[in-house]
Amino acid sequence: MVKWFAVVAAPVYSIALWGAWLPSSASAQQAGYDGEVVTCESRDMGWVHCDIDVSNGIDLVRQLSSNSCIRGSEWGTDRSGVWVTLGCRAEFRARPAEGAAPAATEGKRLVRRVVRCESNGRPQSCPVRLDGAPVRLLRQLSVLPCREGQGWGYKRNEVWTSRGCQGDFEVADEDGRFVDVPRRLTCESKSKKRRFCGASISVGAVVTEQLSSTPCEEGNTWGWSRNGIWVDGGCRAEFSVN
Repeated sequence: MVKWFAVVAAPVYSIALWGAWLPSSASAQQAGYDGEVVTCESRDMGWVHCDIDVSNGIDLVRQLSSNSCIRGSEWGTDRSGVWVTLGCRAEFRARPAEGAAPAATEGKRLVRRVVRCESNGRPQSCPVRLDGAPVRLLRQLSVLPCREGQGWGYKRNEVWTSRGCQGDFEVADEDGRFVDVPRRLTCESKSKKRRFCGASISVGAVVTEQLSSTPCEEGNTWGWSRNGIWVDGGCRAEFSVN
């Protein structure tokens, strides 16, 4: 199953733009805001994710759309930012830490293009314009593993999945570069069974937060390869991968 986010709202496929052009700190000050501000817009009723610091909370400061922006249905947050859908377009402000000076933001943040492609056990083709750009697995959504060349891959103008692989796939920019920001990935060994969590990794992976009482020791209860992270023996943790 495929879904198109942001570009085309159709029942069979979609593409997502993760990230958004952020105003500079000067623009934020002119708008009367103290914290980091991002404009996040759902075009054509699609789903869009925009990176912004949500560690201290986030506020909708200005609605730009005629469509409603209701938290929980038209917009919400996750660990890495804010999302909007169903035509909601708005400006969101990150709440600064108490006593902290507003952070200076220079330039614009890169846009991350993400295609969600989901196999229900059969081969699934997800059309996307690549123009020769490489693709990597951003995060695995399925219990079944996503390994490049087996569970997923890409051709001239499509990403494909099979064998029950479901995932979010990042398309590089026109220069073949991906957004160079570490990604967060939670991988859990339940009932002490081995689990594989797919993600394209080129640099490495580290444990950022152990969630289990069982120790997570690299090489023993967890490890990584270019295709993702594995955990075993009850290790449950949040990882930073790049």
